[in-house]
Amino acid sequence: MIRLIFTIVFMSAVMTMNAQNDGWNITTDVNTNYTGIAVANGRIGILPSEKLFQTEQIILNNVYDKESPLGVSRILKGMNFGNLEVEIDNVKLSSDNISNWKQTINMKEAYFETSFLYNNKASVSYKIYALRNVPYSGYIDFKISAKEDINVKVTGIIETPEEYKKPVSTFRVLRDLEVTMPILQTVAKSRLERHTVATSATFIWHNLNSGDEHQRPELVNNKVSEYDNRLSFEMSVKKDDNLEFAWTGAQCSTQDFNDPQSESERFVIFNLLTPKKDLIIQHNNLWEELWEGDIIVEGDLQSQQDIRLALYHLYAFGRGDSNLSIAPMGLSSQNYNGHIFWDTELWMFPPLLLLNQDIARSLVNYRSDRLEKAKQKAINFGFKGAMFPWESDDTGEEATPAWALTGTFEHHITADVAIAFWNYYRVTRNRSWLVERGYPMLKEVADYWVSRSVKNEDGSYSIKNVVGANEFAPNVDDNAFTNGSAITALEYAVLAAKETNATPNPMWAEVAKNIKIYKFPDGTTMEHSKYDGDIIKQADVNLLSFPLDVISDKETILKDLRYYEPKLAKEGPAMGKSVFAVIYARLGDAENAFRLFKESYEPNKRPPFGALSETATADLPYFATGAGGMLQTVLFGFAGLHLTEEGIIQKAPILPKQWNSLTIKGVGPDKENYTVKN
Repeated sequence: MIRLIFTIVFMSAVMTMNAQNDGWNITTDVNTNYTGIAVANGRIGILPSEKLFQTEQIILNNVYDKESPLGVSRILKGMNFGNLEVEIDNVKLSSDNISNWKQTINMKEAYFETSFLYNNKASVSYKIYALRNVPYSGYIDFKISAKEDINVKVTGIIETPEEYKKPVSTFRVLRDLEVTMPILQTVAKSRLERHTVATSATFIWHNLNSGDEHQRPELVNNKVSEYDNRLSFEMSVKKDDNLEFAWTGAQCSTQDFNDPQSESERFVIFNLLTPKKDLIIQHNNLWEELWEGDIIVEGDLQSQQDIRLALYHLYAFGRGDSNLSIAPMGLSSQNYNGHIFWDTELWMFPPLLLLNQDIARSLVNYRSDRLEKAKQKAINFGFKGAMFPWESDDTGEEATPAWALTGTFEHHITADVAIAFWNYYRVTRNRSWLVERGYPMLKEVADYWVSRSVKNEDGSYSIKNVVGANEFAPNVDDNAFTNGSAITALEYAVLAAKETNATPNPMWAEVAKNIKIYKFPDGTTMEHSKYDGDIIKQADVNLLSFPLDVISDKETILKDLRYYEPKLAKEGPAMGKSVFAVIYARLGDAENAFRLFKESYEPNKRPPFGALSETATADLPYFATGAGGMLQTVLFGFAGLHLTEEGIIQKAPILPKQWNSLTIKGVGPDKENYTVKN
């Protein structure tokens, strides 16, 4: 334990010493013990590397193939068009022969910049964008400033992972009248050939007419193999002149396009023939709209940076025009196979609902689009209504590995979905959406819980044989959070019926009123009917206080807080502490709220930028679930915002002594601002 604490403190110190921080930028000059920050646009995620001109991987949202012939689905790692090589005077640039290396994540404009010096010959910088305006494409913008006459050779690469099948790599120059469009391309089948994936790429020279083959330098194609396709050019640069160019790539699949090959070409051609200024302005304008929903902390720069980095990731991983959801690791890795869990509805959705209703709508519509599959699952397990999978992919069927009991028994996900649906309506008052998507979903979920509940001899109802939020306790009866979320979903279905002038099933209210919640003799809530004090994976009982409000009396809330905080497993995901932090803030205890706020994410930060991992002992970026949890502490705890039948209201905000003020910008459809001062 002592060693772990020392490691965390030391890592935090490293990040502080080597990051030149302001509210929008995180800069580092340390490339050891490195975890990168993804740039993403809701369709593709690009994870940069500390290595020159390299990216670790590209992740394709909602594009899945089986991980193995006998495995479940896994999100695709795309072809990597983000790797390049640069030579100056026949010397390949690398970390070994450069100086003054530094990297910056600019959250406001959503780019990742690397810069360095090469001897006394040149300064080099490049920015990586996942273009928000052209969402299947990336754009890497270069500037090489010559300090003496130099010759530059640049090679762009499409690198196809070995798991792909039947790759075909080409280089062609397309032509329309006098406009020529050079296209490097690879087309291949995904690992088990479920999808065709196509990647196209090209160079752009900003000070040349990019469509004029007489102006641009000669392009040389070198197909090392079908898995390694390269395109190079050489240019001489005079002393004090700049070479400014871009490398752009687009990646499409049969998940989204009937003809991904041609579509990837069109995106690249669009980027090629659209002036850089116009293209980047469009990207920046879209991010400026996203940042209309913002959180501003005065007096604590580190907290400001941490909060904004969390919000940046939720914005980067989501899209308001996609009807897609967000996986626990977003678009930064293949961890958890890129599947969709309760992490979205319970942890990420509430901050987005407050600050960006467009993305929030995509998250709920993702579930609505898969309602029929949920209804089929309910039938298949002997229930009525709709039963959602614990892990969801593009199909809406259960995607959890069969050996994991969560996939068969963790049923609270079905209530979590319904709760998100009613909260979306509470905030937006979008009645047409409620009629078309909201109420049909809530009705089916309510019917499920009626059929899933078992009536006891005393007239109460039990929900038996489940895995709760605390996954350390499988196959238990009357799990507190499962039962509490079912109560809440049933109550919301009644409200939605009345709102749409439908007649609610009287059993919804009957079951909701009588579902059992077990108590210890002193009134502390039991996590399940046989719970005897075991260590728990994460918050479960305490979720009945927030966000469910099933337990609302202060005495019980405090008992549950004090009993269960020591029970949280040290290795468990830290977002559980976010729940404790919100509750303490709502009780007026700023000191404990701030302590738990920091504990909910600081041990999980990874140098040099502060990327969140799921646990204190892992290093995979970026745990979007944890980001959602910490943001909820700020929004629903310190800022005092509540979701009610009257919409968003503020009650009893409270600030930690470390903060001078807190401002929440762009809340709800009316873009209201809330400021709290110490």
